[in-house]
Amino acid sequence: MQNDSENRYALLEERVGYIFKKRQLLAEALTHPSYANEAKGGAEDNQRLEFFGDAIVSFFISNQLYLSFPEAREGELTKLRAAIVDEAALARVALALDLGSFLSLGRGEERSGGREKSSVLADALEALVAAVYLDGGVTAARKVVSKLFAPSLVDASINRGQLDYKTELQELVQSRFSSPPQYMQRSIEGPDHSRSYTYEVIVNGAVAGVGSGGSKKSAQQAAAREALAALSK
Repeated sequence: MQNDSENRYALLEERVGYIFKKRQLLAEALTHPSYANEAKGGAEDNQRLEFFGDAIVSFFISNQLYLSFPEAREGELTKLRAAIVDEAALARVALALDLGSFLSLGRGEERSGGREKSSVLADALEALVAAVYLDGGVTAARKVVSKLFAPSLVDASINRGQLDYKTELQELVQSRFSSPPQYMQRSIEGPDHSRSYTYEVIVNGAVAGVGSGGSKKSAQQAAAREALAALSK
């Protein structure tokens, strides 16, 4: 059993790009409160690490955005950071690691699909980053964040100009109509590693825009952009 656990941790360490000196920190980062509540040995859950990791991820991402976009103002940097560190974005990074398969969950959480819940995955990812920081220091944590969030930073760069379209459409529709815009998925195409999503946005009961992109978020932004153009005519 011990060897299985060690092998499992080694696989995750390989994916993360960091080898722990104190494996107990890694075990804690992967322990959901539901498991700790059921364990007789008083296992530590990952909530404290998650609290710390939230700040660490936000700091390193803020630093990277500050350096990458020297012309961006505070408001744009804030929106870019929010798009990278919100729960859904963190969960996508965790899914790329298959982090859910490494978690220790209680029986109830296991039965309810906890390994695929965005909230559980996002918390575990932040806890993992905190564990790296506590085990290896600032340099190790920075390297891990840079590695894990590299695709998210690329997406932020590509989609910079689109970040405000959904917000702008929301404000415009709310001022004209009593109900907010609704986004509906039209199709998903392509293999798992190269998905293409198409969304339509419904405004006042009618399709106002259709957009496609490599992620659900970018497809919705493209649909919102088309809707804004149509509503501005």
